[in-house]
Amino acid sequence: MEVVDKLKILSEDSQYDLACACGTGKDDRRKRGEDGKWIYPVTLPNGGYSVLLKTLLSNVCTSDCKYCPLRSENSVRRCILTPDEISRTFMEYYKARKVFGLFLSSGIIDTPDYTMDKLIASVSLIRKKYSFKGYIHLKVIPGASEASMEEAMSLSNAVSLNIETPGRSYFNKLSQRKDFDRDIVRSLKHLSGLAKEKYPKVKLTTQFIVGASNEPDSEILKYSFGLYERLNFNRIYFSAYQENPLQPSWSETFALDSPPPASSNKLVREHRLYQSDFLIRKYGFKQEDFSYDTNGNLNLEKDPKEIWAELNPDTFPVNINSAPRELLLRVPGIGPEIASRITKYRQIHKIKELVSLGVKGKSEFKIKKYVVL
Repeated sequence: MEVVDKLKILSEDSQYDLACACGTGKDDRRKRGEDGKWIYPVTLPNGGYSVLLKTLLSNVCTSDCKYCPLRSENSVRRCILTPDEISRTFMEYYKARKVFGLFLSSGIIDTPDYTMDKLIASVSLIRKKYSFKGYIHLKVIPGASEASMEEAMSLSNAVSLNIETPGRSYFNKLSQRKDFDRDIVRSLKHLSGLAKEKYPKVKLTTQFIVGASNEPDSEILKYSFGLYERLNFNRIYFSAYQENPLQPSWSETFALDSPPPASSNKLVREHRLYQSDFLIRKYGFKQEDFSYDTNGNLNLEKDPKEIWAELNPDTFPVNINSAPRELLLRVPGIGPEIASRITKYRQIHKIKELVSLGVKGKSEFKIKKYVVL
Protein backbone atom coordinates (compact mmCIF):
# COMPACT_ATOMS: atom_id res chain seq x y z
CA MET A 1 0.00 0.00 0.00
CA GLU A 2 1.09 3.58 -0.64
CA VAL A 3 1.70 5.75 2.39
CA VAL A 4 -1.29 7.97 1.60
CA ASP A 5 -3.58 4.92 1.45
CA LYS A 6 -2.32 3.64 4.79
CA LEU A 7 -2.72 7.06 6.34
CA LYS A 8 -6.34 7.27 5.20
CA ILE A 9 -7.11 4.01 7.01
CA LEU A 10 -5.07 4.76 10.14
CA SER A 11 -6.21 8.36 10.61
CA GLU A 12 -9.83 7.16 10.30
CA ASP A 13 -9.24 4.42 12.87
CA SER A 14 -7.70 6.90 15.30
CA GLN A 15 -11.09 8.61 15.74
CA TYR A 16 -12.12 6.26 18.56
CA ASP A 17 -9.64 7.81 20.98
CA LEU A 18 -10.75 11.24 22.24
CA ALA A 19 -7.97 11.72 24.80
CA CYS A 20 -6.06 14.27 22.76
CA ALA A 21 -6.00 18.04 22.82
CA CYS A 22 -9.39 18.61 21.22
CA GLY A 23 -12.18 20.07 23.34
CA THR A 24 -15.93 20.38 23.11
CA GLY A 25 -16.49 24.02 22.18
CA LYS A 26 -17.52 25.20 18.74
CA ASP A 27 -13.96 26.22 17.85
CA ASP A 28 -12.05 23.19 19.09
CA ARG A 29 -13.92 20.14 17.82
CA ARG A 30 -12.35 17.76 15.36
CA LYS A 31 -12.95 18.27 11.64
CA ARG A 32 -12.06 16.63 8.35
CA GLY A 33 -9.34 18.13 6.21
CA GLU A 34 -9.73 18.60 2.46
CA ASP A 35 -8.18 15.17 1.87
CA GLY A 36 -10.60 13.44 4.24
CA LYS A 37 -8.19 13.00 7.16
CA TRP A 38 -9.30 13.90 10.68
CA ILE A 39 -7.58 16.95 12.14
CA TYR A 40 -7.91 18.04 15.75
CA PRO A 41 -7.80 21.60 17.11
CA VAL A 42 -5.59 22.57 20.03
CA THR A 43 -5.57 25.80 22.03
CA LEU A 44 -2.39 27.76 21.40
CA PRO A 45 -0.46 29.41 24.28
CA ASN A 46 -1.30 32.88 22.98
CA GLY A 47 -4.97 32.03 22.43
CA GLY A 48 -6.64 30.91 19.22
CA TYR A 49 -6.55 27.46 17.71
CA SER A 50 -4.59 25.32 15.31
CA VAL A 51 -4.94 21.68 14.28
CA LEU A 52 -3.27 18.32 14.87
CA LEU A 53 -2.69 15.51 12.45
CA LYS A 54 -4.02 12.49 14.33
CA THR A 55 -3.17 8.95 13.26
CA LEU A 56 -2.30 5.47 14.43
CA LEU A 57 1.10 3.99 13.75
CA SER A 58 -0.77 0.72 13.20
CA ASN A 59 -4.27 -0.71 13.55
CA VAL A 60 -2.80 -4.17 14.11
CA CYS A 61 -3.65 -5.11 17.69
CA THR A 62 -3.05 -8.21 19.81
CA SER A 63 -5.49 -7.07 22.50
CA ASP A 64 -9.11 -8.13 22.99
CA CYS A 65 -10.86 -4.99 24.32
CA LYS A 66 -14.54 -5.66 23.69
CA TYR A 67 -15.43 -2.01 23.11
CA CYS A 68 -12.78 -1.52 20.41
CA PRO A 69 -13.53 -2.04 16.69
CA LEU A 70 -9.82 -2.81 16.15
CA ARG A 71 -9.58 -5.72 18.61
CA SER A 72 -7.64 -8.74 17.40
CA GLU A 73 -10.59 -10.99 16.49
CA ASN A 74 -12.33 -8.38 14.32
CA SER A 75 -11.97 -8.45 10.56
CA VAL A 76 -10.34 -5.12 9.75
CA ARG A 77 -8.04 -4.05 6.93
CA ARG A 78 -4.73 -3.88 8.79
CA CYS A 79 -1.65 -1.83 7.97
CA ILE A 80 1.44 -0.31 9.57
CA LEU A 81 3.31 2.93 8.97
CA THR A 82 7.07 2.87 9.48
CA PRO A 83 8.69 5.58 11.65
CA ASP A 84 10.23 7.06 8.50
CA GLU A 85 6.84 7.19 6.74
CA ILE A 86 5.18 8.86 9.73
CA SER A 87 7.90 11.44 10.28
CA ARG A 88 8.28 12.31 6.60
CA THR A 89 4.54 12.61 5.99
CA PHE A 90 3.95 14.71 9.11
CA MET A 91 6.72 17.12 8.16
CA GLU A 92 5.23 17.51 4.69
CA TYR A 93 1.90 18.48 6.27
CA TYR A 94 3.61 20.79 8.75
CA LYS A 95 5.72 22.59 6.13
CA ALA A 96 2.59 23.06 4.02
CA ARG A 97 1.00 24.68 7.12
CA LYS A 98 -1.87 22.19 7.14
CA VAL A 99 -1.23 21.14 10.75
CA PHE A 100 0.26 22.55 13.93
CA GLY A 101 1.27 19.30 15.62
CA LEU A 102 0.87 15.53 15.87
CA PHE A 103 -1.18 13.06 17.92
CA LEU A 104 0.30 9.59 17.49
CA SER A 105 -1.16 6.37 18.87
CA SER A 106 -1.24 2.71 17.87
CA GLY A 107 -2.77 -0.67 18.33
CA ILE A 108 -0.55 -3.14 20.20
CA ILE A 109 1.81 -4.68 17.65
CA ASP A 110 3.24 -7.87 19.19
CA THR A 111 4.06 -6.42 22.66
CA PRO A 112 3.56 -3.05 24.40
CA ASP A 113 7.28 -2.28 24.42
CA TYR A 114 7.76 -3.25 20.77
CA THR A 115 4.96 -0.83 19.91
CA MET A 116 6.42 1.91 22.14
CA ASP A 117 9.79 1.47 20.42
CA LYS A 118 8.14 2.21 17.06
CA LEU A 119 6.18 5.19 18.44
CA ILE A 120 9.29 6.64 20.09
CA ALA A 121 11.39 6.06 16.96
CA SER A 122 8.81 8.01 14.92
CA VAL A 123 8.81 10.97 17.29
CA SER A 124 12.61 10.87 17.65
CA LEU A 125 12.97 11.29 13.90
CA ILE A 126 10.61 14.25 13.94
CA ARG A 127 12.45 15.90 16.81
CA LYS A 128 16.05 15.08 15.87
CA LYS A 129 16.23 14.54 12.13
CA TYR A 130 13.75 17.28 11.22
CA SER A 131 14.41 19.52 14.28
CA PHE A 132 10.67 19.94 14.94
CA LYS A 133 10.12 21.78 18.23
CA GLY A 134 6.32 22.02 18.09
CA TYR A 135 3.43 20.14 19.65
CA ILE A 136 3.43 16.33 19.91
CA HIS A 137 0.94 14.23 21.88
CA LEU A 138 2.06 10.62 22.23
CA LYS A 139 -0.03 7.68 23.35
CA VAL A 140 1.40 5.38 26.02
CA ILE A 141 0.58 1.72 25.44
CA PRO A 142 -0.87 -0.14 28.47
CA GLY A 143 1.78 -2.44 29.94
CA ALA A 144 4.73 -0.43 28.62
CA SER A 145 7.97 -0.41 30.61
CA GLU A 146 8.86 2.50 32.85
CA ALA A 147 11.87 3.27 30.64
CA SER A 148 9.71 3.64 27.53
CA MET A 149 7.22 5.84 29.41
CA GLU A 150 10.02 8.17 30.45
CA GLU A 151 11.42 8.34 26.93
CA ALA A 152 7.93 9.13 25.60
CA MET A 153 7.56 12.01 28.05
CA SER A 154 11.01 13.37 27.21
CA LEU A 155 9.94 13.79 23.57
CA SER A 156 6.32 14.98 24.02
CA ASN A 157 4.28 17.99 25.03
CA ALA A 158 1.46 15.70 26.19
CA VAL A 159 0.98 11.99 26.78
CA SER A 160 -2.12 9.93 27.47
CA LEU A 161 -2.97 6.47 28.70
CA ASN A 162 -6.64 5.54 28.81
CA ILE A 163 -8.02 4.24 32.09
CA GLU A 164 -11.14 2.92 30.25
CA THR A 165 -13.13 1.87 33.37
CA PRO A 166 -13.36 2.86 37.06
CA GLY A 167 -11.73 -0.21 38.57
CA ARG A 168 -10.60 -3.78 38.08
CA SER A 169 -14.02 -5.45 38.28
CA TYR A 170 -15.35 -3.39 35.37
CA PHE A 171 -12.12 -3.64 33.39
CA ASN A 172 -12.19 -7.45 33.58
CA LYS A 173 -15.50 -7.45 31.73
CA LEU A 174 -13.81 -5.83 28.73
CA SER A 175 -10.40 -7.49 28.49
CA GLN A 176 -8.82 -10.76 29.53
CA ARG A 177 -5.40 -9.98 28.10
CA LYS A 178 -4.69 -6.75 29.96
CA ASP A 179 -4.41 -6.43 33.74
CA PHE A 180 -5.95 -3.29 35.27
CA ASP A 181 -3.53 -2.90 38.18
CA ARG A 182 -0.37 -3.83 36.27
CA ASP A 183 -1.05 -2.28 32.86
CA ILE A 184 -3.24 0.70 33.74
CA VAL A 185 -2.92 1.82 37.37
CA ARG A 186 0.83 1.24 37.60
CA SER A 187 1.39 3.16 34.39
CA LEU A 188 -0.88 6.07 35.36
CA LYS A 189 0.96 6.43 38.67
CA HIS A 190 4.36 6.27 37.00
CA LEU A 191 3.40 8.93 34.46
CA SER A 192 2.15 11.11 37.32
CA GLY A 193 5.46 10.70 39.17
CA LEU A 194 7.47 11.56 36.07
CA ALA A 195 5.37 14.67 35.46
CA LYS A 196 5.86 15.82 39.05
CA GLU A 197 9.58 15.08 39.34
CA LYS A 198 11.07 15.54 35.86
CA TYR A 199 8.57 16.75 33.24
CA PRO A 200 6.22 19.28 34.86
CA LYS A 201 5.35 20.89 31.50
CA VAL A 202 4.11 17.64 29.92
CA LYS A 203 0.31 17.39 30.05
CA LEU A 204 -1.38 14.15 31.14
CA THR A 205 -4.79 13.05 29.83
CA THR A 206 -6.91 9.89 29.94
CA GLN A 207 -10.30 8.58 28.82
CA PHE A 208 -13.22 6.53 30.16
CA ILE A 209 -15.35 4.35 27.89
CA VAL A 210 -18.83 5.08 29.24
CA GLY A 211 -21.39 2.28 29.35
CA ALA A 212 -19.31 -0.61 28.08
CA SER A 213 -19.00 -2.39 31.43
CA ASN A 214 -22.23 -1.37 33.21
CA GLU A 215 -20.28 0.95 35.49
CA PRO A 216 -22.17 3.70 37.45
CA ASP A 217 -21.40 7.40 37.10
CA SER A 218 -20.58 7.59 40.81
CA GLU A 219 -17.59 5.28 40.29
CA ILE A 220 -16.42 7.18 37.21
CA LEU A 221 -16.46 10.48 39.10
CA LYS A 222 -14.81 8.89 42.15
CA TYR A 223 -11.90 7.81 39.95
CA SER A 224 -11.93 11.19 38.21
CA PHE A 225 -11.35 12.97 41.51
CA GLY A 226 -8.45 10.59 42.20
CA LEU A 227 -6.90 11.29 38.81
CA TYR A 228 -7.14 15.05 39.34
CA GLU A 229 -6.33 15.32 43.05
CA ARG A 230 -3.81 12.51 43.65
CA LEU A 231 -2.24 11.99 40.22
CA ASN A 232 -2.53 15.59 38.95
CA PHE A 233 -3.87 14.69 35.51
CA ASN A 234 -4.76 17.69 33.36
CA ARG A 235 -7.83 16.43 31.53
CA ILE A 236 -10.24 13.48 31.45
CA TYR A 237 -12.31 12.57 28.39
CA PHE A 238 -15.47 10.47 28.17
CA SER A 239 -16.54 8.42 25.18
CA ALA A 240 -20.01 6.87 25.09
CA TYR A 241 -19.77 3.22 24.11
CA GLN A 242 -21.45 2.66 20.77
CA GLU A 243 -22.45 -0.71 19.39
CA ASN A 244 -22.11 1.06 16.04
CA PRO A 245 -18.65 2.62 16.32
CA LEU A 246 -19.24 4.82 13.28
CA GLN A 247 -21.87 6.80 15.18
CA PRO A 248 -20.08 9.91 16.50
CA SER A 249 -19.63 10.67 20.16
CA TRP A 250 -21.68 13.61 21.50
CA SER A 251 -18.51 15.57 22.27
CA GLU A 252 -17.47 15.40 18.63
CA THR A 253 -20.80 16.71 17.38
CA PHE A 254 -22.21 19.27 19.81
CA ALA A 255 -20.89 22.21 21.80
CA LEU A 256 -21.11 21.78 25.57
CA ASP A 257 -24.04 24.20 25.83
CA SER A 258 -26.00 22.32 23.14
CA PRO A 259 -27.32 19.11 24.74
CA PRO A 260 -27.52 15.98 22.59
CA PRO A 261 -30.83 14.51 21.45
CA ALA A 262 -32.91 13.32 24.41
CA SER A 263 -33.59 10.10 22.53
CA SER A 264 -29.98 9.00 23.03
CA ASN A 265 -29.47 8.20 26.72
CA LYS A 266 -25.87 7.14 26.11
CA LEU A 267 -24.97 10.49 24.61
CA VAL A 268 -26.90 12.41 27.29
CA ARG A 269 -25.00 10.43 29.91
CA GLU A 270 -21.69 11.35 28.28
CA HIS A 271 -22.89 14.97 28.26
CA ARG A 272 -23.65 14.88 32.01
CA LEU A 273 -20.19 13.47 32.75
CA TYR A 274 -18.55 16.26 30.75
CA GLN A 275 -20.66 18.79 32.66
CA SER A 276 -19.57 17.18 35.93
CA ASP A 277 -15.95 17.26 34.82
CA PHE A 278 -16.28 21.02 34.13
CA LEU A 279 -17.77 21.50 37.60
CA ILE A 280 -14.76 19.72 39.11
CA ARG A 281 -12.10 21.54 37.08
CA LYS A 282 -13.63 25.01 36.72
CA TYR A 283 -16.19 25.43 39.51
CA GLY A 284 -14.59 23.83 42.56
CA PHE A 285 -17.19 21.08 43.05
CA LYS A 286 -16.27 18.29 45.49
CA GLN A 287 -17.33 14.64 45.55
CA GLU A 288 -20.10 15.33 48.06
CA ASP A 289 -21.64 17.94 45.75
CA PHE A 290 -22.84 15.34 43.24
CA SER A 291 -26.10 13.42 43.61
CA TYR A 292 -27.02 10.10 42.02
CA ASP A 293 -30.06 7.89 41.59
CA THR A 294 -30.39 4.48 43.25
CA ASN A 295 -28.16 2.96 40.56
CA GLY A 296 -25.40 5.48 41.16
CA ASN A 297 -26.03 7.47 37.97
CA LEU A 298 -26.43 11.19 37.33
CA ASN A 299 -29.82 12.65 36.48
CA LEU A 300 -30.37 12.65 32.72
CA GLU A 301 -33.10 15.29 32.82
CA LYS A 302 -31.18 18.11 34.52
CA ASP A 303 -27.56 19.13 34.66
CA PRO A 304 -25.69 18.34 37.92
CA LYS A 305 -25.32 21.99 38.86
CA GLU A 306 -29.09 22.53 38.80
CA ILE A 307 -29.55 19.37 40.87
CA TRP A 308 -27.13 20.76 43.47
CA ALA A 309 -29.03 24.07 43.56
CA GLU A 310 -32.35 22.30 44.13
CA LEU A 311 -30.86 20.27 46.98
CA ASN A 312 -29.33 23.36 48.64
CA PRO A 313 -32.18 25.95 48.71
CA ASP A 314 -30.70 27.72 51.76
CA THR A 315 -27.83 28.96 49.57
CA PHE A 316 -30.18 31.07 47.47
CA PRO A 317 -30.92 33.75 46.50
CA VAL A 318 -27.35 34.97 45.99
CA ASN A 319 -26.69 38.71 46.06
CA ILE A 320 -24.99 39.34 42.75
CA ASN A 321 -23.42 42.62 43.96
CA SER A 322 -21.66 41.17 46.99
CA ALA A 323 -21.31 37.37 46.68
CA PRO A 324 -17.76 36.00 46.36
CA ARG A 325 -16.76 34.42 43.05
CA GLU A 326 -16.93 30.86 44.40
CA LEU A 327 -20.57 31.41 45.41
CA LEU A 328 -21.44 33.03 42.08
CA LEU A 329 -20.17 29.88 40.37
CA ARG A 330 -22.78 27.86 42.27
CA VAL A 331 -25.59 29.77 40.54
CA PRO A 332 -27.11 27.83 37.61
CA GLY A 333 -26.41 29.78 34.44
CA ILE A 334 -23.29 31.52 35.77
CA GLY A 335 -20.01 30.15 34.47
CA PRO A 336 -16.43 31.36 34.90
CA GLU A 337 -16.76 33.98 32.14
CA ILE A 338 -19.95 35.56 33.51
CA ALA A 339 -18.57 35.37 37.08
CA SER A 340 -15.51 37.33 35.93
CA ARG A 341 -17.73 39.93 34.24
CA ILE A 342 -19.72 40.33 37.45
CA THR A 343 -16.70 40.78 39.71
CA LYS A 344 -15.11 43.34 37.35
CA TYR A 345 -18.29 45.30 36.60
CA ARG A 346 -19.41 45.68 40.21
CA GLN A 347 -16.07 47.28 41.17
CA ILE A 348 -17.19 50.28 39.14
CA HIS A 349 -21.00 50.16 39.03
CA LYS A 350 -23.73 48.52 41.02
CA ILE A 351 -25.35 45.81 38.89
CA LYS A 352 -29.01 46.67 38.40
CA GLU A 353 -29.84 44.31 35.54
CA LEU A 354 -28.26 41.24 33.96
CA VAL A 355 -28.46 42.73 30.48
CA SER A 356 -25.67 45.13 31.45
CA LEU A 357 -23.42 42.06 31.71
CA GLY A 358 -24.40 40.84 28.27
CA VAL A 359 -26.63 38.12 29.75
CA LYS A 360 -29.98 37.57 28.05
CA GLY A 361 -32.36 34.91 26.80
CA LYS A 362 -32.38 31.49 28.47
CA SER A 363 -29.31 32.27 30.58
CA GLU A 364 -30.91 35.41 32.01
CA PHE A 365 -34.14 33.53 32.82
CA LYS A 366 -32.21 30.74 34.59
CA ILE A 367 -29.96 33.06 36.61
CA LYS A 368 -32.84 35.29 37.77
CA LYS A 369 -34.40 32.37 39.67
CA TYR A 370 -31.36 32.20 41.96
CA VAL A 371 -30.10 35.77 42.47
CA VAL A 372 -31.07 39.18 43.79
CA LEU A 373 -29.61 42.40 42.40
